[in-house]
Amino acid sequence: MNTQEIRRAYLNYFSERGHVEIARAPIVLRDDPTTLFTGSGMQPMIPYLLGEEHPQGRRIVDSQTCLRAQDVDEVGDNSHTTFFEMLGNWSLGDYFKKEQIDWISEFIFDVVGLDPEKVYVSCYIGNKALGIPRDDDAIELWSEVFRSRGIEPTVVEIGSAKDGDKNGMQGGRIFLYDGGENWWSRNGNEENTPVGDPCGPDSEMFYDFGEQYHDSSFGEPHPASDSGRFMEIGNNVFMAYKKIGDGQFEKLEKPNVDHGSGLERIAAAKLGDPDVFKISLMWPIIEKLQALSGKTYEENTESMRVIADHLRAATFMAVDGCVPSNKQQGYVMRRLLRRAILKAFDLGIEQNFLEEITAVIADLYHDDFPEVAEKRTDIIAVMVKEEKAFKQTLRKGLKKFDQLAADGAVTGEEVFTLYDTFGFPIELSEEEALRREISLSETWRQEFGARMAEQRARSQTAAKGTFKGGLGGQTLQHKKYHTATHLMYQALRDVLGDHVVQRGSNITEERLRFDFSHDGKVTREQLDEVEAIVNREIAKDLQISFAEYPTEEATGPLGALGQFGDRYGDTVKVYSMKDPKSPEDERPFSFEICGGPHVDHTAQLHEDGKTFKITKEESSSSGVRRIKAVLV
Repeated sequence: MNTQEIRRAYLNYFSERGHVEIARAPIVLRDDPTTLFTGSGMQPMIPYLLGEEHPQGRRIVDSQTCLRAQDVDEVGDNSHTTFFEMLGNWSLGDYFKKEQIDWISEFIFDVVGLDPEKVYVSCYIGNKALGIPRDDDAIELWSEVFRSRGIEPTVVEIGSAKDGDKNGMQGGRIFLYDGGENWWSRNGNEENTPVGDPCGPDSEMFYDFGEQYHDSSFGEPHPASDSGRFMEIGNNVFMAYKKIGDGQFEKLEKPNVDHGSGLERIAAAKLGDPDVFKISLMWPIIEKLQALSGKTYEENTESMRVIADHLRAATFMAVDGCVPSNKQQGYVMRRLLRRAILKAFDLGIEQNFLEEITAVIADLYHDDFPEVAEKRTDIIAVMVKEEKAFKQTLRKGLKKFDQLAADGAVTGEEVFTLYDTFGFPIELSEEEALRREISLSETWRQEFGARMAEQRARSQTAAKGTFKGGLGGQTLQHKKYHTATHLMYQALRDVLGDHVVQRGSNITEERLRFDFSHDGKVTREQLDEVEAIVNREIAKDLQISFAEYPTEEATGPLGALGQFGDRYGDTVKVYSMKDPKSPEDERPFSFEICGGPHVDHTAQLHEDGKTFKITKEESSSSGVRRIKAVLV
């Protein structure tokens, strides 16, 4: 069973058990200031795990593409990737531990065919100080699973992961860890769980690749160790509690199940090899790199892994509408592509290669993700354009390097200038200095590092308001700007015409940014009119509500606005902003497809004497204008 077959089998298995299969959410997030990308399978489900009703019901299944940019520098070993898929199933107040453990064990053992002798699980040990008992239900359910397969389910109380490093396996099959390993909340362990949030124990599944993969520098082997022997292949989160105060928890009336399994990791387990780059969604990329370079994976492992991972990530970023740039998601995409190009240089591939590799990646995904097939030509065009631009950058950087090297030495300050201004990689500066037999100053690394630290501090300051909300969190200020964006969208259509369609947006706690289709500059008079309409509607104190509609009805006869290019499931959430004094049959001022959240009524935008003000209007791209606005 290859990776693609595992994905389809999982979706079919849970669909047959009453789950509705939903489409993946984009990895490039819109209207969410808290994070750049969808970084986990459960992230799009946060509102529903917090109590909101899901339009598709109480049993959901999907395969969610994810991207974790923080893992960029880790790529190169056998398991770290920036891009991955999470197989997920959810019970939103429906079934609980028994069904989940019975079903997921049947799936991994009987459908995928993993050897039960090589699978170990962890459960929650409890917290006596907080009055939270150990998860005996999960322990007994897993014990029954292993007994039914002829395996003795010895339970070992580990405690912390550090305790496991010291004491090891102790003959166990089911391992009990503390809240640092086996408790789920949005902020980590029991103590860090936000008041008011659902939370609970989880039960993780690990595959044992064998003693030969254990790195003894991590201490004794045990499932939660990072030693390389064990790989987590799935996690069952049982949201059974709600934190009601400092150190106080109460049971939920309707607990939830949130399960996530790494598709690539299950596929690696099926192969019996911890190298995820050998699975069927990765190995064809490696094979193409071997053909293009004339070199082997065994001798060029790190470079080929980086290229394969980064180009998978960049491909799906392009599918979801991202293009390389020097800001936010576009910056990450540019960094991924340029790292891949440099690694290709390491392999001796100097001809344009992104088109060929991207075509291989598109072939691997187009059957299961139709949007990849639909956008294939556009994706390749984005890659080819960036590769061409970067090679021009490298040529400029080499020319500048020649100028700087004329004095026979290059300083750390100059290396930084090459990197920051010309995009010239540090390693190329080192290689060029070596090739030309010139010296870099003795302190160049310290000088360069100091400048990078300055740049990082500036970036963190600039992003302070953008990401402080955490996973899925939304502040009141963000909700105000989200609401103002809806009002402005309709006002722009009122002033400029119905050809105006949203092409993108970005909202922080300080301002909103909105891209829309329109040929030609919007005049100051037109902007003033848009401002006046928005402030007028705010003053009416429009009431804000939402309802679920079949997608065809919402986008058809109801005429709800949406964003150009967005893909929707069978049903959508539509937000309505309407004057409570208007006739019941009068159309709301704003009627738009959106996931939320918003304020409850528009007068909240005028609190503290603030009004809506457009601060900038400019071109974003051909046929697309960009507006920035604030509440001041």
